[in-house]
Amino acid sequence: MTESLLVDEPVVAAALDRALRTGGEFAEVFVEDKRSSSGLLDDGKVEELTSGRDRGAGIRVVVGESTGFAHTADLSEAGLLAAAEAAAAAARGGSGGVTRVDLDRTPTSPAPIETYPEAVAKATKVGLLTQADEAARSAEGNAAGSIAQVMARYGDSRRRIQVANSDGLLATDDQVKTLFSVSCVAVGDSGMQTGRESRGHTIGFELFDRYDVEELARSAAQRALTKLQARPAPSGAMPVVVGPGGGGVLFHEACGHGLEADLVAKSASVFAGRVGELVASPSVTLIDDGTMGGEWGHFAIDDEGRPAQRNVLIQDGILTDYMWDHLRARKEGRPSSGNGRRESYKHLPMVRMTNTYIANGSDTPADIIASTPNGVYVKQLGGGQVNTATGDFVFGMTEAYLITDGEIGEPLREGNLIGNGPEVLTRIDALGNDFAMGSPGTCGKDGQGVPVGDGTPTLRVESLTIGGTAA
Repeated sequence: MTESLLVDEPVVAAALDRALRTGGEFAEVFVEDKRSSSGLLDDGKVEELTSGRDRGAGIRVVVGESTGFAHTADLSEAGLLAAAEAAAAAARGGSGGVTRVDLDRTPTSPAPIETYPEAVAKATKVGLLTQADEAARSAEGNAAGSIAQVMARYGDSRRRIQVANSDGLLATDDQVKTLFSVSCVAVGDSGMQTGRESRGHTIGFELFDRYDVEELARSAAQRALTKLQARPAPSGAMPVVVGPGGGGVLFHEACGHGLEADLVAKSASVFAGRVGELVASPSVTLIDDGTMGGEWGHFAIDDEGRPAQRNVLIQDGILTDYMWDHLRARKEGRPSSGNGRRESYKHLPMVRMTNTYIANGSDTPADIIASTPNGVYVKQLGGGQVNTATGDFVFGMTEAYLITDGEIGEPLREGNLIGNGPEVLTRIDALGNDFAMGSPGTCGKDGQGVPVGDGTPTLRVESLTIGGTAA
């Protein structure tokens, strides 16, 4: 079944004509209709229960190296024509004449949805929050402490987009996402610790057929309770084993951004000019894949109307390509890689990741741990900071354990992983066969946030600096 258009084809064509008439060399109309709802339960009380809708269009006009952009919430023909004129004027003064654009609609296949969240009663969504709260608070404690605070959050969105441009492209997508997260605070004699679990997919309310919110809540609570008994993390360089899914964010931030073509073009990436070179251990294959059905960074088309792609960036350690948006790819005379993304119709697209991950290796997780006499096992990483020009990073360890005599042992208090992304890629000396995606995330870049996924199998970095507090 063909997805209905947000704006009729003749109206979109007229806006493109107006943009080209006033001097544009390339013009694009991006239309968006986004509905969302969310709920937050904190300390046993529903603090937020919101829903909203935002509709509008962004029009981009390119003349040479200049880009004009205007956006409007008025989706009438008059509103779109006015925005087209404003965008064209920003790119270059008008030159008269008329250029007609014939649009050729591209068939797309949005992700199948079983239950649209907008059709689910708010009371049902609130019920999930209260279930999670009760389950977390009933988690078995120990002499070290108990759960003192629980925060549960629900969110869903439905984002319909329509993209048309002066090359004749016309494409649509319907993106539905559902998210649930639980954060717990445990308090004991040793202080206060936190634990968190989240699940999010590009699917509908059937997310809760896959995951039990009570189980997620108990897992978050247990993580917080376990950390109350943790010892200070060690300091210094040592082997680090990262669990399945847990380290994807490290490679997203420390390596992925450096493979985005806009940063490469600005010489703001350590990977600039290195295609064809060995940049990682020969066991490492790094992929960005917007086609991964159900994952947080999945879509049928990107925000420039290009079909989602599976892009191999590093193959067996060798840098094979970068990620591209339409305009940068057009300038280089090559196709876009489907990585043109924007936060909303109010923003210009830029090169962004989708689902970025390191592919499976051949080692078993048990063998990787057993062959590591001493080190640190990181089950989950938190936020961090990265310098994309150098690859230097600092990431927090939100759940980690000491490895002693080839076995995972005592839990560690939160510390930092400190290193350099390109160096880490070359120091991976073991790669597991237990690939998993990590928690859903929002990637920030130049003031815009977009949903992304990341993942890894269990892997070992032969040496990384731990910033702990142990003497």
